[in-house]
Amino acid sequence: MSTIGPEQFEDQLSSDDSPYVLDIRPRETYQRDHIEGSYNIPVYNDLRNGDEEALREELSDVPSDATVVTVCKAGIVARKATAVLEEEGYDAVTLAGGQRRWNGYQNGSLGYRLRSALSGLLP
Repeated sequence: MSTIGPEQFEDQLSSDDSPYVLDIRPRETYQRDHIEGSYNIPVYNDLRNGDEEALREELSDVPSDATVVTVCKAGIVARKATAVLEEEGYDAVTLAGGQRRWNGYQNGSLGYRLRSALSGLLP
């Protein structure tokens, strides 16, 4: 299963072949803060509790001809969504660190810069 970091994700968003961004967080959370142009299918709690059918039932709304980038709060539950999408034949990746890391990247936060520097030191 693949992940994509915020830097590469931003490049993809500005390309002609922009991905379909699927935010799985609860609707209220999504409405407070989300990636511009993303789509919300609020199955976070279902997936967290092991119910993959909730997402499968909504897949008709997800285009099969685009790369799908899944987003949740920190990227953990979004990995489950990515796995379901891959099982169903989609080209899917998870936004590493989720909305939290994306916000840190966008804001240039110290926490984001430190994590990025440390990850560059590790093999």
